[in-house]
Amino acid sequence: MATTSEDLRERRKNAADNCERWLSQRRVPAADRLRQLADVATDDLVDVYGNGGEVAALEQEVAELLGKPAAVFLPTGILAQQGVLRVYADRAGTSRVAVHGLAHLLVHELNALEEVHHLRIERLTSEPRQPRPDELAAIPGKLAAVTVELPLRDAGFVLPTWDELVVFSESCAERGVPLHLDGARLWESTPYLEHSLAEIAALASTVYVSFYKVLGGISGAALAGPEDVIAEVRRWQRRLGGNLYSLFPYAVSARNGLRNVLPLMDDLHQRAVEVAMALQSEGFRVFPEPPHTNSFRVYAPRAAESIEQAAVERMERTHESLCGPWQPADVPGWSWVELVMTPASLEWQVDEIAKAFGELLAH
Repeated sequence: MATTSEDLRERRKNAADNCERWLSQRRVPAADRLRQLADVATDDLVDVYGNGGEVAALEQEVAELLGKPAAVFLPTGILAQQGVLRVYADRAGTSRVAVHGLAHLLVHELNALEEVHHLRIERLTSEPRQPRPDELAAIPGKLAAVTVELPLRDAGFVLPTWDELVVFSESCAERGVPLHLDGARLWESTPYLEHSLAEIAALASTVYVSFYKVLGGISGAALAGPEDVIAEVRRWQRRLGGNLYSLFPYAVSARNGLRNVLPLMDDLHQRAVEVAMALQSEGFRVFPEPPHTNSFRVYAPRAAESIEQAAVERMERTHESLCGPWQPADVPGWSWVELVMTPASLEWQVDEIAKAFGELLAH
């Protein structure tokens, strides 16, 4: 017999399937998505194992945006980052890599760095904030690479200040160790850092970016950096089974996101700041306050199962999707959820969003 939690999960899934309006990512039927790809494709050539066509065009665009000599398109960010860190380790002759304890590399990838590549993880910190130069200095010995996730998602989408990032980059350079940026959400970080993508990327040796999050691509990632490093990553792409026979649908959707969504980053960040302020007036708490990117955490003074039930009932009644499932917070009786502002969010009024969330507390 289904438990209450299992029942709620099933009801949420069914309610989501029937939603007609979304605050975050809009659901697009598969057939419509494929028709859209046909409409936005700009190159008639189909790549073969990633060579030519839309894939080559995307790699050139990303390299130019990030100010790097070369870039490679890969089907997943996990593959991109495993590949580049393995290259750095092989070159340095050491398996030691410095990573934040809350980084995606450690939390969401089934220990791949150690299990697949036998890398040794040195944790800079596990605090819910960006790492500091003194924490890097406290790790003795030779390092193959240092990674920084911008923003740090599992800490609440937090960023360093520009000056803090510069100092951390300089600390890596002084130590002679390459800095790699996990920039899955780097596109969304430019408004807070107040510098261009190329200026941010210039602080690191290599940068990974994702296309399927706020840009709305089907899937896929890119890694940008020096030509020799990218060439070696391409070899690891092949070894790890990521060299698909053709990748053009992913590249078409990624390029479409760069054209149509990337210019909206300032608007999405501003909307996140406005929504965060409005939600606080309804009795919620937000973190960071104000948000560093278009994404932030919302905390509610109501137990997770209780507010989740209210959220699901509202979805069933209104056919509107506000957010994902609510989770228990560290404080008993409180809950939290991630809220992401996307182009769909700009179709809502701020007071309308606040009122909708307020119903979850009043229910």
